Amino acid sequence: MPTNVTPEYKKAEAEYKAAREPRERLVALRAMLRSIPKHKGTEHLQAGIKTKIKELTEELAGPRKGGARGGPVFTIRPEGAAQIALLGPPNSGKSSLHDALTGSGAPAGPYPFTTHHPQPGMVPVEDIGIQLIDLPPLAEEHPLPWIGNALQPADGALLVVDLSLADCVTGVDELVRMLADRRIYLTGEWPRGVGAVPDPDDPFSKFLPTALVAAQAELIDDVEGEAEVLLELLELELPILRTSVADREFEHVGAWLFEALGVVRVYTESAAKKGDDRPYTIRQGQTLEDVAALIHKDFVRGLKFARLMRTGYPDRRIGRAFPLRDGDRIEIHT
Repeated sequence: MPTNVTPEYKKAEAEYKAAREPRERLVALRAMLRSIPKHKGTEHLQAGIKTKIKELTEELAGPRKGGARGGPVFTIRPEGAAQIALLGPPNSGKSSLHDALTGSGAPAGPYPFTTHHPQPGMVPVEDIGIQLIDLPPLAEEHPLPWIGNALQPADGALLVVDLSLADCVTGVDELVRMLADRRIYLTGEWPRGVGAVPDPDDPFSKFLPTALVAAQAELIDDVEGEAEVLLELLELELPILRTSVADREFEHVGAWLFEALGVVRVYTESAAKKGDDRPYTIRQGQTLEDVAALIHKDFVRGLKFARLMRTGYPDRRIGRAFPLRDGDRIEIHT
């Protein structure tokens, strides 16, 4: 980031990185363009902002009448405890895994490019859901110009690979390079957080926490070894998950994501009294104030304290900066 940007620009950029929906990102981008200093040192960044504004404006406009531009909106609104993208080269087994985990009925077939548009579904874990987005396969013969915007709200990704295919290394290499061209970089660090950037001068690049999912593991004698060789060839360091839809070896994926994301479930007394004891979900290290913001923005402004009911401990009074743990129950006072 140029050293002489204004506080207004920094604020708008932070709002862009935190935004989870296209309209929110578009508002922040326009604020960035208005507030960025106009000089030679920011020309590249100004061009990047204008490109993003154009892409999001077209996406939100939807298809034009007469079919001049077709296709649906490709960014899926985040729901549940987190949004996870399913990535993979053609015929990797993404859609079969998505259907097994979510019951979505995602189309799958023994031919490439069965999936044409993002397909959302929900993976049940304990008493919450993790949103899983099945994306079309990424390959040089099937570029997805909208993939950068589609991955913007994602909290992480599962890179699905069929290690039994002879060309799996080539397919994943193409995928990784195509994402890098969109300034999206796969990392094995979980959780990393949406919006982390490898280049401080580029607010539009991000690390995407990713795990390698070895699909159709029943076809491979040494899944771990084959996966490690693939990652070494591609110079990637990712956690490895073994799955097999045929052998029903996939139910561990949801539990793994829950732990890797650092999901924290917080229950409120007010919801329990209404007979709806569904939890609010935050991440490890987040606080009472973060939960209050999820309930209602007015709760943050008027928050005084909360009564904490934690298993194994006496009830106590906590302030807005108090970090919460999974399973905590609170009673908010405003």
